[in-house]
Amino acid sequence: MKIALGSDHRGFEAKQLIKAIVTQMSHECIDFGTNDNSPVDYPDLAYLAATAVSRKEADMAILVCATGLGMSIAANKVKGIRAVVCHDELSAHISRDHNDANVLCISGDQIGEVLLRKMVEVWLNTDFSGGRHQRRVNKIAAMERGEDPRNITNG
Repeated sequence: MKIALGSDHRGFEAKQLIKAIVTQMSHECIDFGTNDNSPVDYPDLAYLAATAVSRKEADMAILVCATGLGMSIAANKVKGIRAVVCHDELSAHISRDHNDANVLCISGDQIGEVLLRKMVEVWLNTDFSGGRHQRRVNKIAAMERGEDPRNITNG
């Protein structure tokens, strides 16, 4: 898989660790930056990585900022993106299994290296289960198109 990566200055060190993990898992990385600890605006990097996923230039993206929250808000503004903030292995698993999340947002300040590795591995190794969850993902897509999700009844 092709995995887009992006971080602001607060997430730079964690992004470097993620890049190594993703590469060790035999996935291709597309690194949209930042490339050092100099201050940058997280929406710029979130836009680049999320747009790559939206345009199918990358399969998924992993974004890092101080909390993961800003990256998630910014990435979710890109059509077709389901970005989630995860803080543990369970939330990483459920975000893929139930929500078909295509962008993982992580805190660069709050997640240690061991947990970071576990979360990235679980997130990249978990497939969307579909079934009843597909209807819910379809409802999210309907909302993105400006439609009332209550009108979506099939999976």
